[in-house]
Amino acid sequence: MTLPPNHPPIPAPSVGVLLVNLGTPDEANPRAVKRYLAEFLSDRRVVEIPPLAWQPILRGIILNTRPKKSAHAYTQVWREDGSPLAAITRAQAEGLQRAMEGRAIVNHAMRYGRPAIGDRLAALKAAGCERILIAPLYPQYCAATTATANDAAFAALAAMRWQPAIRTLPPYYDDPAYIEALADSVRASLAALSFAPDAIVVSFHGMPLRTLELGDPYHCHCQKTARLLGEALGRELIVSFQSRFGRARWLEPATDATLAALPGKGVRRVAVVAPGFAADCLETLEEIALRGRESFLQANGSDFAYLPCLNEGQAGARMLQILIGRELEGWLPPA
Repeated sequence: MTLPPNHPPIPAPSVGVLLVNLGTPDEANPRAVKRYLAEFLSDRRVVEIPPLAWQPILRGIILNTRPKKSAHAYTQVWREDGSPLAAITRAQAEGLQRAMEGRAIVNHAMRYGRPAIGDRLAALKAAGCERILIAPLYPQYCAATTATANDAAFAALAAMRWQPAIRTLPPYYDDPAYIEALADSVRASLAALSFAPDAIVVSFHGMPLRTLELGDPYHCHCQKTARLLGEALGRELIVSFQSRFGRARWLEPATDATLAALPGKGVRRVAVVAPGFAADCLETLEEIALRGRESFLQANGSDFAYLPCLNEGQAGARMLQILIGRELEGWLPPA
């Protein structure tokens, strides 16, 4: 088709994929952490306290005390290429882009911080993507993770005059490709250890108990993931929940309390895996691999190992190709 004179250029129609993860500060310093926490903890999906009650606490206490402590934690896991979460998520997107062999444009975004979901959706649209799969990298569905990522995408779409067609990646907590990838990754990590663990702890990110009472399926999804992973590995796993915050009741048992109690029950050698995280981050590398190790050893444990997330490794990359390829059926040209 011949365009009229002076018509703006139109890119060839394409399919886009946007991998979405939680987010991270731009730098490991209190100012950047404060900016990140202000956005994260102001999300009504994350903190369901009415803003009139919550914002004075957030602005008056939390943002004046927590950033310094959190920044110190980030310095212990920060890499030369930046935040582990940001670097790994970028690598996952780049690996998927190579696997797509030009049939789709793959990008990544963070729900909080940068690159922002709205900015990356706009970039995909400008590149000609008339159909976009939004893929929150949360295996277990939770309103505070999956739903808020989709919320941000839909809000960006609401501001577009010419919207692309949209699909969203459903939770994949019991998908055979996910369970197989987890099992393969855990087996490889266990084989590299210098000891055989007496127990394996499966640590998921914690959520307030009221999320379960209000109907959020997250707790059930976590339990099923752990059960299926245990069946694939042929051994029983210990389920726990980490990262408690505030005074509310949270899902139990808590990971920190579980690790501290295990040596007293005869478990002297332990391995911990965090299958709810698509990429290693502060919560796995500092909270579990450093502080979790310390509490377990101080309780007279003898050997501790943190088993990495799927990250950009071969098992995780293969899983993403399967999940994303399935959701793009009918949109992509034949391989």
